[in-house]
Amino acid sequence: MLDAKTYSYATTDEGVLSRPYSPRTFSPASFVRVNGKIRAREVRVIGVDGKQLGVISLNDAINLARQNGVDLVEIAATATPPVCRLVDFGKYRYEMAKKEKDSKKHQHASMVKEVQLSPRIDPHDLGIKVTHAVDFLCEDMKVKVALKFRGREMAHTEVGFQVINKFLAEIVPYGNPDFPPKLIGRGIHVMVSPLPRNKRAKNPHQTETSPAPVSDNHQPAHSAPAKNKVPVSDAPQSAGLNNPFANLEVK
Repeated sequence: MLDAKTYSYATTDEGVLSRPYSPRTFSPASFVRVNGKIRAREVRVIGVDGKQLGVISLNDAINLARQNGVDLVEIAATATPPVCRLVDFGKYRYEMAKKEKDSKKHQHASMVKEVQLSPRIDPHDLGIKVTHAVDFLCEDMKVKVALKFRGREMAHTEVGFQVINKFLAEIVPYGNPDFPPKLIGRGIHVMVSPLPRNKRAKNPHQTETSPAPVSDNHQPAHSAPAKNKVPVSDAPQSAGLNNPFANLEVK
C-alpha cells in the first residue's frame, strides 16, 4: 500500500490514476538498482577488493554478494553488459553523498556586481565607485562597469572612454578586464574579473584593529588620569573649626 504522504497521484478525466510525481528531494544513489532490482541477465562484476571478476549471470553475482555479506550495486547501467560492484549499499550511498557535497563545494557561483559611471562624474564620486569595485573584487565577485551617455554627450564618446580607462587603471591590482571597453548603444560596457588571491593585492579598506596599549600599572593608556589623593596627614584640620568642644581642656 502506498503512503499518501510520500506519493501523490493526478486523476485524469477518465478517472485513471497517472504515474506518481517524483519527490522533490532526491539523491543520485536513490536511482541505483540493487540486487534483485537489476534487470540485466548478465553483469560485469567488480569484487570487494576492486578487482574485476568478469561477466557472470545475475543470479551468480547475487549469490556471490550474499557470500561476502555485501550488496550487488549497479554502478554503470548504460554499459553493455551493466557494471555492478560488490559493496555495502549503505557505504556506497555515503560515498556518493560525500562526492556530491565535495563537488558542490568546489563549484564557484560567480556573482556579478554592476558599477555605473557617467562622463561628467565628480572625482570624489569616482573614488567611491572605485572603492566599491575593489571591495567586490576582493570578495571574488565580477564587476560590470557601465557608463551611460545622455543627450548630446554621445557627441563626445572619447570623454567616456577616458573615464573608463581611468577607472580600470585604479583597480589594476585587484582585477583585469575580460575584454576592452566597448561602445554598445548609448553606453560603454566592460566586465572585470578578480585576480587570483595569490596575485591580488589586499583590500586596503579592511584594516585590523590593534588593541590599546597597556601601561605598567595595568591601566589603559586612554583612560583618564586618577585624581590626586590628599594624604590623611596633610589634610587640613577643618573638622575642629565648628566643634564647640575643640578648645576644651580636660583636667
